[in-house]
Amino acid sequence: MTELLPEFPYHPGPVATGVIASSGTACICCGRERGYVYKGPVYAAEELGGRLCPWCIADGSAAERFDAHFTAGTCLGDDVPLEVLAAVDRRTPGFAAWQEPQWFFHCGDGAAFLGLVGAAELPAYPEALEMLRREANGWGWPSDQVEHFLASLDKDGEATAYLFRCRVCATHLAYTDFM
Repeated sequence: MTELLPEFPYHPGPVATGVIASSGTACICCGRERGYVYKGPVYAAEELGGRLCPWCIADGSAAERFDAHFTAGTCLGDDVPLEVLAAVDRRTPGFAAWQEPQWFFHCGDGAAFLGLVGAAELPAYPEALEMLRREANGWGWPSDQVEHFLASLDKDGEATAYLFRCRVCATHLAYTDFM
Protein backbone atom coordinates (compact mmCIF):
# COMPACT_ATOMS: atom_id res chain seq x y z
CA MET A 1 0.00 0.00 0.00
CA THR A 2 1.33 3.41 -0.96
CA GLU A 3 1.38 5.96 1.86
CA LEU A 4 1.07 9.73 1.60
CA LEU A 5 4.52 11.21 1.14
CA PRO A 6 6.04 13.18 4.01
CA GLU A 7 6.30 16.93 3.56
CA PHE A 8 9.68 18.44 2.78
CA PRO A 9 9.58 22.19 3.51
CA TYR A 10 12.89 22.79 1.72
CA HIS A 11 12.03 20.63 -1.31
CA PRO A 12 8.24 20.79 -1.64
CA GLY A 13 7.97 18.90 -4.94
CA PRO A 14 10.42 15.97 -4.86
CA VAL A 15 8.22 13.84 -7.12
CA ALA A 16 7.93 16.66 -9.67
CA THR A 17 11.71 17.21 -9.61
CA GLY A 18 12.26 13.48 -10.10
CA VAL A 19 14.18 12.61 -6.95
CA ILE A 20 11.33 10.59 -5.45
CA ALA A 21 9.73 7.97 -7.66
CA SER A 22 7.21 5.15 -7.39
CA SER A 23 8.91 1.88 -6.55
CA GLY A 24 8.34 -1.52 -5.04
CA THR A 25 11.80 -1.48 -3.44
CA ALA A 26 12.05 -2.00 0.31
CA CYS A 27 13.93 0.73 2.17
CA ILE A 28 17.40 -0.30 3.38
CA CYS A 29 16.88 1.80 6.53
CA CYS A 30 13.42 0.79 7.80
CA GLY A 31 12.92 -2.38 5.74
CA ARG A 32 9.45 -1.30 4.61
CA GLU A 33 8.11 -1.17 1.08
CA ARG A 34 6.15 2.07 1.02
CA GLY A 35 5.60 2.62 -2.69
CA TYR A 36 8.28 5.29 -3.18
CA VAL A 37 12.06 5.45 -3.21
CA TYR A 38 14.56 8.31 -3.21
CA LYS A 39 16.53 8.53 -6.50
CA GLY A 40 18.55 11.67 -5.75
CA PRO A 41 22.11 12.09 -4.53
CA VAL A 42 23.22 10.52 -1.26
CA TYR A 43 26.58 11.29 0.30
CA ALA A 44 27.49 8.39 2.61
CA ALA A 45 30.16 5.71 3.02
CA GLU A 46 27.70 3.03 1.88
CA GLU A 47 26.02 3.06 -1.56
CA LEU A 48 22.42 4.04 -0.75
CA GLY A 49 21.16 5.36 -4.11
CA GLY A 50 17.65 4.12 -4.88
CA ARG A 51 17.46 2.22 -1.59
CA LEU A 52 15.96 4.75 0.87
CA CYS A 53 12.33 5.71 1.38
CA PRO A 54 11.32 9.36 1.72
CA TRP A 55 10.07 8.77 5.28
CA CYS A 56 13.53 7.75 6.53
CA ILE A 57 14.95 10.91 4.98
CA ALA A 58 12.22 13.14 6.46
CA ASP A 59 12.52 11.81 10.01
CA GLY A 60 16.32 11.82 9.95
CA SER A 61 16.71 8.08 10.54
CA ALA A 62 18.61 7.55 7.24
CA ALA A 63 21.03 10.35 8.10
CA GLU A 64 21.49 8.98 11.60
CA ARG A 65 21.91 5.32 10.67
CA PHE A 66 24.21 5.82 7.65
CA ASP A 67 25.72 9.24 8.44
CA ALA A 68 24.07 10.30 5.17
CA HIS A 69 23.82 13.77 3.67
CA PHE A 70 21.46 14.65 0.83
CA THR A 71 22.40 18.22 -0.03
CA ALA A 72 26.13 18.22 0.54
CA GLY A 73 26.78 21.01 -1.95
CA THR A 74 27.79 24.58 -1.32
CA CYS A 75 25.49 26.74 0.78
CA LEU A 76 24.71 30.17 -0.66
CA GLY A 77 23.25 33.03 1.34
CA ASP A 78 22.58 34.40 4.76
CA ASP A 79 23.92 33.03 8.02
CA VAL A 80 21.51 30.43 9.28
CA PRO A 81 21.16 28.44 12.50
CA LEU A 82 22.85 25.03 12.59
CA GLU A 83 19.50 23.28 12.99
CA VAL A 84 18.34 24.75 9.65
CA LEU A 85 21.56 23.63 7.96
CA ALA A 86 21.05 20.15 9.43
CA ALA A 87 17.41 20.02 8.28
CA VAL A 88 18.41 20.92 4.71
CA ASP A 89 21.47 18.66 4.60
CA ARG A 90 20.21 15.60 6.50
CA ARG A 91 16.39 15.58 6.20
CA THR A 92 15.74 17.09 2.76
CA PRO A 93 15.93 15.35 -0.62
CA GLY A 94 18.72 16.81 -2.71
CA PHE A 95 18.89 17.24 -6.48
CA ALA A 96 21.34 16.31 -9.20
CA ALA A 97 23.37 19.05 -10.88
CA TRP A 98 26.00 19.20 -13.60
CA GLN A 99 28.58 20.35 -11.08
CA GLU A 100 28.33 20.23 -7.28
CA PRO A 101 24.80 21.23 -6.22
CA GLN A 102 24.33 24.48 -4.33
CA TRP A 103 21.55 25.34 -1.89
CA PHE A 104 20.30 28.85 -1.21
CA PHE A 105 19.65 30.33 2.22
CA HIS A 106 17.81 33.61 2.56
CA CYS A 107 16.26 35.58 5.43
CA GLY A 108 17.97 33.26 7.94
CA ASP A 109 16.28 30.13 6.60
CA GLY A 110 16.82 27.54 3.89
CA ALA A 111 15.16 28.35 0.60
CA ALA A 112 12.76 25.86 -1.00
CA PHE A 113 14.12 24.13 -4.10
CA LEU A 114 11.49 24.39 -6.86
CA GLY A 115 13.31 22.66 -9.70
CA LEU A 116 15.08 23.27 -12.97
CA VAL A 117 14.16 26.19 -15.20
CA GLY A 118 15.28 27.50 -18.55
CA ALA A 119 14.80 30.60 -20.68
CA ALA A 120 11.15 29.70 -21.32
CA GLU A 121 10.27 29.62 -17.59
CA LEU A 122 12.47 32.44 -16.26
CA PRO A 123 10.28 35.42 -17.29
CA ALA A 124 7.81 34.29 -14.59
CA TYR A 125 10.58 34.84 -12.00
CA PRO A 126 12.08 38.29 -12.75
CA GLU A 127 14.18 38.49 -9.58
CA ALA A 128 15.72 35.09 -10.32
CA LEU A 129 16.42 36.12 -13.92
CA GLU A 130 18.13 39.29 -12.70
CA MET A 131 20.17 37.23 -10.24
CA LEU A 132 21.31 34.99 -13.11
CA ARG A 133 22.17 38.06 -15.17
CA ARG A 134 24.34 39.39 -12.31
CA GLU A 135 25.98 35.97 -11.95
CA ALA A 136 26.89 35.85 -15.67
CA ASN A 137 28.04 39.49 -15.68
CA GLY A 138 30.44 38.51 -12.89
CA TRP A 139 32.18 36.15 -15.31
CA GLY A 140 33.38 39.17 -17.28
CA TRP A 141 31.33 38.39 -20.37
CA PRO A 142 30.08 41.21 -22.61
CA SER A 143 26.36 41.93 -22.18
CA ASP A 144 25.38 40.40 -25.55
CA GLN A 145 27.10 37.13 -24.58
CA VAL A 146 25.32 37.18 -21.19
CA GLU A 147 21.94 37.63 -22.88
CA HIS A 148 22.72 34.88 -25.41
CA PHE A 149 23.67 32.55 -22.55
CA LEU A 150 20.48 33.33 -20.60
CA ALA A 151 18.39 32.74 -23.74
CA SER A 152 20.09 29.35 -24.20
CA LEU A 153 19.16 28.01 -20.75
CA ASP A 154 16.96 24.92 -20.96
CA LYS A 155 15.38 23.11 -18.03
CA ASP A 156 16.09 19.83 -19.82
CA GLY A 157 19.41 20.86 -21.36
CA GLU A 158 23.08 21.06 -20.52
CA ALA A 159 23.04 24.69 -19.44
CA THR A 160 20.21 25.04 -16.96
CA ALA A 161 19.15 27.07 -13.94
CA TYR A 162 18.13 25.87 -10.48
CA LEU A 163 15.21 27.78 -8.98
CA PHE A 164 14.58 28.38 -5.27
CA ARG A 165 12.05 30.46 -3.31
CA CYS A 166 12.76 32.09 0.03
CA ARG A 167 10.39 30.60 2.60
CA VAL A 168 10.26 33.90 4.49
CA CYS A 169 9.95 36.69 1.89
CA ALA A 170 9.05 34.60 -1.23
CA THR A 171 11.92 36.04 -3.29
CA HIS A 172 12.94 33.72 -6.12
CA LEU A 173 16.63 32.85 -6.32
CA ALA A 174 18.54 30.93 -8.98
CA TYR A 175 21.96 29.89 -10.17
CA THR A 176 23.14 28.35 -13.43
CA ASP A 177 25.12 25.23 -14.02
CA PHE A 178 26.59 23.64 -17.10
CA MET A 179 29.43 21.37 -18.15
